Amino acid sequence: MEKRKFKVKGMSCAACVARVEKAVNSLGVDSCEVNLLLGSMSVEGSATDEAIINAVSAAGYSAELYGDEKSLHDKQSDSHAKEEQQEKKSTLYRLVSSSVLLIILMYISMGHVMWNFPLPKFLSENPLAIALSECLLSGLIMVINKHFFVNGVRGLVHLAPNMDTLVSVGSLTSYVYSVVLLFLMSDSIINGNLHSAHSYLHGLYFESAAMILVLITVGKLLESIAKGKTTTAIRALMNLAPKTAIVIRDGNEVEIPAKDIKVGDVFIVKRGVNIAADGIIIDGELSINESALTGESIPVDKGLNDSVFGATTVLSGYAKIKALKVGEETAISEVIKMVKEASGSKAPVAKAADKVAGVFVPFVMCVSLITFVIWMLLDASVAEALSRAVTVLVISCPCALGLATPVAIMVGTGVGAKYGLLFKNAVALEASGKIKVAAFDKTGTITEGKPKVTDVLACSFGREELLKIAYALEEKSEHPLARAITAYAEESNVTSSPCDSFEAMLGGVKGEVSGAIFYAGNKRFIEGETKIRIDEALTSRIEALANEGKTVIIIASVSSILGVMAIADTIREDSALAIAELNSLGVETVMITGDNKRAAEYVAKTVGIKRVVSEVLPSDKANVIKEIKSEGKCVAMVGDGINDAVALTEADVGIAIGRGADVAVDSADVVLKRSELSGVPSVIKLGKKVLFNIYENLFWAFIYNVVGIPLAAGAFISAFGWELQPMFGAAAMSVSSLLVVSNALRLNLYNPNNVNKNYKKAEASEKINTKKEKERMKTLTINIEGMMCPHCSGRVKNALLESNLVKDADVSHERGNAIITLADSDVLEEEIKKELEQIVVNAGYKVI
Repeated sequence: MEKRKFKVKGMSCAACVARVEKAVNSLGVDSCEVNLLLGSMSVEGSATDEAIINAVSAAGYSAELYGDEKSLHDKQSDSHAKEEQQEKKSTLYRLVSSSVLLIILMYISMGHVMWNFPLPKFLSENPLAIALSECLLSGLIMVINKHFFVNGVRGLVHLAPNMDTLVSVGSLTSYVYSVVLLFLMSDSIINGNLHSAHSYLHGLYFESAAMILVLITVGKLLESIAKGKTTTAIRALMNLAPKTAIVIRDGNEVEIPAKDIKVGDVFIVKRGVNIAADGIIIDGELSINESALTGESIPVDKGLNDSVFGATTVLSGYAKIKALKVGEETAISEVIKMVKEASGSKAPVAKAADKVAGVFVPFVMCVSLITFVIWMLLDASVAEALSRAVTVLVISCPCALGLATPVAIMVGTGVGAKYGLLFKNAVALEASGKIKVAAFDKTGTITEGKPKVTDVLACSFGREELLKIAYALEEKSEHPLARAITAYAEESNVTSSPCDSFEAMLGGVKGEVSGAIFYAGNKRFIEGETKIRIDEALTSRIEALANEGKTVIIIASVSSILGVMAIADTIREDSALAIAELNSLGVETVMITGDNKRAAEYVAKTVGIKRVVSEVLPSDKANVIKEIKSEGKCVAMVGDGINDAVALTEADVGIAIGRGADVAVDSADVVLKRSELSGVPSVIKLGKKVLFNIYENLFWAFIYNVVGIPLAAGAFISAFGWELQPMFGAAAMSVSSLLVVSNALRLNLYNPNNVNKNYKKAEASEKINTKKEKERMKTLTINIEGMMCPHCSGRVKNALLESNLVKDADVSHERGNAIITLADSDVLEEEIKKELEQIVVNAGYKVI
């Protein structure tokens, strides 16, 4: 049966989601999924729309039916954005107005009463006037924040208490208790007992009733500001699709809305446009940037009968494409659909306070009532029995319990922002402390995301001459690989020569430089255009470069190979360090990439990742995350591209690189503003620290109640003579809240970017091993082909001795090799080998 979509209003937390789902599932539906972020509900089953809406209403919320899918998305995007803005404005207004009143209230209740701060005479000499002022100010703050009480009472009425219930009960109990004292104070004044009236003044708890609300409102505002923007991510994905397309109708080219393309239509694409639908090329050639789907920055060349995907960008070429999948069937639409489903199905981490809220509040109320009844049965006066009952409510007021989580989250979020770690919500911060597996995208995450020249191998030309030819050929090309070559040539201070008769073809370019024809492209292109057979030695070298995940560009004349340039997406400087620290934290690391297996495994080996999943589409990435989660592990996904959006939302914690695509940033739970991979272990360490702090707060809050409630009820009077007056119960309750807040504030002293001690030891050990390896690597032997005489040997030796890496060289044309004694150097072994091989090649010989 088709799923129906509903808009649900009134939900504020995970408990609300569970309540709505439980109410609708009781109707016998096949499935019910509620999305708190979008305020929507998807229902599949035979229950009528009216029955579903009534069930939601009976649970204490409201629901209305949406129309078609497009209408649903438009309404969700618009209404959710407006509601988000209204929520922020409303919360900010409440916070500002409440804070102003709270400052005045604290000045009177704490400043004057405790520290004798000055007040007007009509107040300072009248305890009743002071108490009335506190009552009025506190009452105004409670009215301003009335939604806590509305939601809290609604939770009680529907037998589903939540955090608002805890906050409202705590604040209201403190206020009611203080009002009772206010009446007792007025009675003392009427009877002329001013001393007693002043003593009551010190027992008032109006400022605490107000303070609770203001502190919670601060947390609500921070959470509202940092809330994830899933609708923005979905909108960004939808905007990738072009608005119009040029199709061939009755032999004519006609521009129509892209949404009107039908399966079987032939449409035209050219440089600079986004492809309108999935299909195959029936005429022409294209160079396409498919990073929207694969995340790979290096373009893909497409020819006859090759598949293309909607929303990908044509970098060069012209082609006619036959549409095979349109509308919601395209690959990009599947990504959009999966982002929406993953964001709706991700279960938030339940806060410890929420788990006990439904038991704690009614338990305390029952204890208070039982206390009153028992003391009445023991022939105590009504006043004394009421005093005991009120003391139980005051001392067991869940203020500390209510503050345990939000204050720690608030401080932890601030600490994260200070060090460039932006947590979008409290759930992400808590879940970060439970991460056991960190999955990484490759391109733009572990690597820089930009192709760069890494190797230059000159054959029949010198290095500088080779770069000049390559620069001249590629300067007119718009291909990203060409831009990498021209950028490298410019960095090498090579000047470009004019290139005539330039022609860009599939797989390479052709042009005339200084009167001669030259080519630059892949092996297939070069062999096809020049008919040159590349020898085994050079083929082996090209294969070795390809095994390192590099794209090889061959430069040739009409009769010979001039040289080879290797281009790759270079690894970030801090990638290996970040992976090493994660390993020291006991976090398993995984790479999930759309790149080919050879390139993926090389990068993974370089940075220290042992588990690799390559050649996957976005949906496959999400499936890998699901598989790991099915093992019962908390999984983080780290990515930067549009193709990572689904996996980021599917993971327990999505972590986006700050300079990544907007969709990735919007879909993630955490954003690394400094765009450094070392921020990932920092996120985990801060999450662990905050989670431990929350558990500490909850432990002390419960211990306080375990000891305080029996004491307040008078259970220890007969045995030890211990009793507690409401005034001291109120003081104890204040101390408990103060301890919780103070404990949370300790997080401000924590720096999550400090390197883990175990990692430091591992790093030191690695340095020692590297040093030993260098000591072992005193000599290298290079086998050389082409040396025919002592003159050849001398030429190679002189070339080698010019390098700072070489201390001595024994070169023999008879042996066909060079035995090189290395100088002390901090250069890595692979780089040493590459440079020495390059020196031999530049001298005019081949390394085998």
